[in-house]
Amino acid sequence: MRPLLAGVDEAGRGPLAGPVVAAAVILDATRPIVGLRDSKKLSAARRTALAAEIRECALGWAIAEASAAEIDTLNILQATLLAMQRALQQLSPKPLHIIIDGNKAPQLTDLAANCLVETLVRADDLVPAVSAASILAKTWRDALMSELDRDYPGYGLAQHQGYPTAAHLASLARLGPTPIHRRSFAPVRSCLNER
Repeated sequence: MRPLLAGVDEAGRGPLAGPVVAAAVILDATRPIVGLRDSKKLSAARRTALAAEIRECALGWAIAEASAAEIDTLNILQATLLAMQRALQQLSPKPLHIIIDGNKAPQLTDLAANCLVETLVRADDLVPAVSAASILAKTWRDALMSELDRDYPGYGLAQHQGYPTAAHLASLARLGPTPIHRRSFAPVRSCLNER
């Protein structure tokens, strides 16, 4: 592993509600973490255990969000890149190499001068630091959606994390959108138009 390699990934591009969350992680080669892989391939319990280990063992980690309002203003891709940029700006120590899951990278003018920035599709299952970022982003967002479920009862946010499940769509039709719903997403926009 190259020194100060940061892995970056996001969680929450597809949901109808809540922020998109990005994480950046620099792993410590002297403190390896067993079982890192794409967060979607792990059970919730395993993700939670790994997230705690990542926070304890990593050289550095940071988590950042872009809100539903920012998603509506910018679009989901640009909001995702903004969350990634925010996570990387908070990350300490500063990386010398960044690998981002996917095929798009955020603007990193303050980092890029001395830093190699790469994108890699499926990096969340191929690069341990990106797997770690995937796990932190997913567990952070899931916990946040559980908190928001208490603020906005009746939508089942703790169960589906804002994804467009049948139950969520039924709640949306019955109760209407909340302030955390993404109004630019078709099902929410359609619900608003019907009201």
